[in-house]
Amino acid sequence: MSAGTSGIHHVTAIGGGPQRNVDFYAGTLGTRLVKKTVNFDDPGTYHLYYGDGGGTPGTIMTFFPWEDAQGGRIGSGQVITTAYSIPATSLGYWTERLVEHGVRFEKPRDRFGDTVLAFEDPDGLRLEIVASDDRRVGYASGPVPAEHSIRGFHHAALAVGAADRTTQLMTDHLGFRRVDGAENRTRLAAGDGTPGNLVDVMDASGFPRGTTGVGTVHHIAFRVRNEEAQLAMREEVAGLGYDVTPVLDRSYFRSIYFREPGGVLFEIATDPPGFAADEDAEHLGETLKLPPWLEERRGEIEEVLTPLRVPGKEDS
Repeated sequence: MSAGTSGIHHVTAIGGGPQRNVDFYAGTLGTRLVKKTVNFDDPGTYHLYYGDGGGTPGTIMTFFPWEDAQGGRIGSGQVITTAYSIPATSLGYWTERLVEHGVRFEKPRDRFGDTVLAFEDPDGLRLEIVASDDRRVGYASGPVPAEHSIRGFHHAALAVGAADRTTQLMTDHLGFRRVDGAENRTRLAAGDGTPGNLVDVMDASGFPRGTTGVGTVHHIAFRVRNEEAQLAMREEVAGLGYDVTPVLDRSYFRSIYFREPGGVLFEIATDPPGFAADEDAEHLGETLKLPPWLEERRGEIEEVLTPLRVPGKEDS
C-alpha cells in the first residue's frame, strides 16, 4: 500500500469572464494570482491560479474562465463546496468585507465547532469561509490585511451517490481517516488533519447528477510529496480497477486522474516543482507563462487572450 496523499493540492473550477474572475479572487477575496497561463488543451483560454504568497499546495484555486460557456448544474458527482480558512478572530472583518463588496452570504452557522459563512462567487460557484484555528500565514501583500487574509483551503465537500464506497477508497487507499460526522456529512482528514487537509463526503443518494459548466468544480487534486509516491499510488489505484491516466506534465506539478465511485474527478498531483519553476517567486503571476510546446505560438495566443488587470497592480 502507498503512503497515501497528505491533503488537498488544488481545486479547479470553471468560471465565466476572466477579468471578473480576477476581480473577485485577487480583489474581493485577496488571494494572490500566482500563475497566469493557458488551458493546455484549449490555448485560447486562460488557466488562472490563485493562492497564498508562494503558491503553496493546499491554497491553490484554479480556473478555466470561458467567457461564453454555459452554466453548469451543481449536483451529485461533484465537489459542491470549496471552503477557505481564516483565523478565528477574523470573522467580523470578513462579514464586513463581503457586505462592502456586495457579496450576499448566509447566516453564520456552526459546523464541527467552527463558524462558517457560505456564499457564491459571481458565477454561482459555492464557497465558504471557515473561521478556525489555522496557523498558516496568509498572503501579506494583497488588498486584505495580513492578519485577516485567507490562509488557504479549509476543506472541500463532495456530494456523491456512493458515499460509503467513496469514503472507503479515500480511507483505505488515499491516506484519509474519519475524524467527525453529522447527519449526511462525514469529515475525513489526511496528514496532520489541519485546515487544507480535510474533505467532507456528503451522501447525495437520489439527487440529480451535476453537469459541468460555469459555476461548477471540474476536479479536485490531492497532494503527494514526489513522483515516486505518485507512481506508487497510480499502481495501487489502477490495481483496484480504476481507469487511471498516465502521468501528465502540468509544468508546476505532475498529475494523474481517475473518477472515484461517486463520479468526482480526482487528481493526484506532486508538490514539486512548484510555481516558481519558470518565474521568480517575487513576481508570480505577472506575465503570461506558456509551456515549451506552446511558446512558438505565443503571438497568436496573446492576440486571442484579453489582457487582465490585477486589482491594485498595473495592467498585465
